[in-house]
Amino acid sequence: MPNTFSSFRRATGLAAALIATTALAGCQVPFVTDTSRVNPNVFVQETAPVFHVPPYQDPPSNQPPPMPGAIPQKRQLYPSDFHQKYDLGATYGLPVSNPVYRTMYDVTRDADHTLPAIPYSRVDQRFLRSQVDYRTNEAPGTIIVDTRAHYLYLVQPGGKAMRYGVGLGKAGFAWSGRGVIQRKAKWPRWTPPDEMVSRDPGLRQFAAAEGGATPGLNNPLGARALYIFKDGKDTLYRVHGTPDWQSVGKATSSGCVRMFNQDVIDLFDRVPNGTPIVVT
Repeated sequence: MPNTFSSFRRATGLAAALIATTALAGCQVPFVTDTSRVNPNVFVQETAPVFHVPPYQDPPSNQPPPMPGAIPQKRQLYPSDFHQKYDLGATYGLPVSNPVYRTMYDVTRDADHTLPAIPYSRVDQRFLRSQVDYRTNEAPGTIIVDTRAHYLYLVQPGGKAMRYGVGLGKAGFAWSGRGVIQRKAKWPRWTPPDEMVSRDPGLRQFAAAEGGATPGLNNPLGARALYIFKDGKDTLYRVHGTPDWQSVGKATSSGCVRMFNQDVIDLFDRVPNGTPIVVT
């Protein structure tokens, strides 16, 4: 009897195994192994940007030993405001590379001239071109120059404006009031007025040249000039580019409104002749 029961168990087991094998053989189920998540390097690249943070430093040796039973502090890999900023370059005082600014202020080929890139990481970000909220009673399309803040605004609909940083005239040489942009010029010539030559005799060479200083990268008017008229008369003040990008945001000229060459090109393309301008 025991032998018969054992034989029955062995036969039953073999039958079950045969049935299972046959069933699996009839189902073509692919077994796929996803190894991409096994590699930690692949995982990091697929799920989050890689930030380079300063190496961890042990606490100073003069720090008192922990009290008995104290809970060890976790090692801090990121600064406390990491999740608010995500900008480790700014956090640690390193140059910040902004792709938008890089596009705005990159090397620019214009006509027969190649404008060098503006090193925007060395510029106060307040003076870089941006669209901002701006409330004013002036109509859209008006240029407003805020001489105190060194901003030029181009008013847009919906309470917005394009804002540019500008350099302005020194005290005593600034102009203010209302006028219009009556003429525009690409790569203009420049002839300094007599009063300017009297203050700076070194400019006499430009005044003596036929047609004034030739257009180009060293011309004080830069890549574009917008000529300000009032009551039909030339005020002799201009909104223009400058080869001296470091002068933007400062008061160093004889009264004109100076802009980065890349910015004055942008403004030039946005405004027509007859555009009203207010300098306050």
